[in-house]
Amino acid sequence: MNVHYGCGFSSCEGWENFDASPTLIIERIPFFGLFVKKNNGRFPNNVKYGNIVKGLPLKDNSIDLVYCSHILEHLSLNDLKIALKNTYKMLKGGGCFRLVLPDLEFDAREYINNFNCDASISFLRKSHLGEEKREQGIIKALINYLGNSKHLWMWDYKSLKKELEYCGFQQVRRAKYNDNKNINFLKIEEEGRWNNCLGIECFK
Repeated sequence: MNVHYGCGFSSCEGWENFDASPTLIIERIPFFGLFVKKNNGRFPNNVKYGNIVKGLPLKDNSIDLVYCSHILEHLSLNDLKIALKNTYKMLKGGGCFRLVLPDLEFDAREYINNFNCDASISFLRKSHLGEEKREQGIIKALINYLGNSKHLWMWDYKSLKKELEYCGFQQVRRAKYNDNKNINFLKIEEEGRWNNCLGIECFK
């Protein structure tokens, strides 16, 4: 069995696809969910609700492959540690975990080498660390909080490698788009989400 968590609309056949968006729960409410129009599209039918921090409804040592794309940067530091432990627990021995997320080192170097007076603004916008406009009102603030679009913690290779190894992962290496020739990873990875980003592959 293969697991893709934080999949959003990018579900893939042959994978168990999970997402923790509250909108997914609302969309699945009979009748009422038909009128939910928060996103441009609706979650595919093969996406299940599941939160990697709270733990997915899967047995330990039961999963062959795990994939997540641009998810871990939306977690707090403490929640990321929990998510990695939960990922490790559900993998079988020898199971593979591939992940991709923004590369703090790349973005920082780009900022340092940008001599434009708006360099810091560009960096904060790209990293999603800044707050251009504070949402007013309880409803808007709640939607913003539940939407979880903010980046809460950014990573470079050496710091995330340390966290992975602390959980027990081995053979941790930088990965590139589709450099694992397993047909299942070839089907699920999207090149645009790997460009100038940090990809990592590791094993249990």
